[in-house]
Amino acid sequence: MSRNDVALAMTGASGAAYGLRLLECLLQAGENVHLMISQAAQVVIAMETELKLSSSPKEVQQQLGAYFKAKPNQLFVYGKDQWSSPVASGSGAPRAMVVCPCTSATLSAIACGASSDLMERAADVMIKERRQLILVHRETPLSAIHLENMLKLSQLGVTILPANPGFYHQPQKIEDLVDFIVARILDHLNVEHELLPRWGGDA
Repeated sequence: MSRNDVALAMTGASGAAYGLRLLECLLQAGENVHLMISQAAQVVIAMETELKLSSSPKEVQQQLGAYFKAKPNQLFVYGKDQWSSPVASGSGAPRAMVVCPCTSATLSAIACGASSDLMERAADVMIKERRQLILVHRETPLSAIHLENMLKLSQLGVTILPANPGFYHQPQKIEDLVDFIVARILDHLNVEHELLPRWGGDA
């Protein structure tokens, strides 16, 4: 893979808009995106957005590619058991991976190295290859189990980036709150954006 390849996994946590907006911004920035969407995430996407995605990864790739106007060979969508995909191996791993939104169950599976599906295996690869892994956790309140898993992963170099938007930019609509979190993710990925003004900068 090239240095412009990023893996994105969407799980069944509420907050599908975060993952979809991140996907849109990554594609607009010229990144190649390797996308994994859990079955639960598909249910949440249908509940929270206008999108009704197919159960076929190939068809989802076509749907989202057209929806976000992706360039040819810029978006790749994989099924949960597609073990031949590049993200399943250290020799084909992307430069970074983001799980957005990330359920507590996925957080737990990654923390214990379960690798029971492609999404978990891809995250495991990022850790073992010492590449960037960002988990956008979206649940509250947090139990001691959640906090212990976060601490374990943080000590392994994983970035825990909860979906906690700020308000100092005076958001006027839900999209502004979504962009706040997506902007923070893009910052950590070193992807240029103009989603919101910098702290201390011009409004």
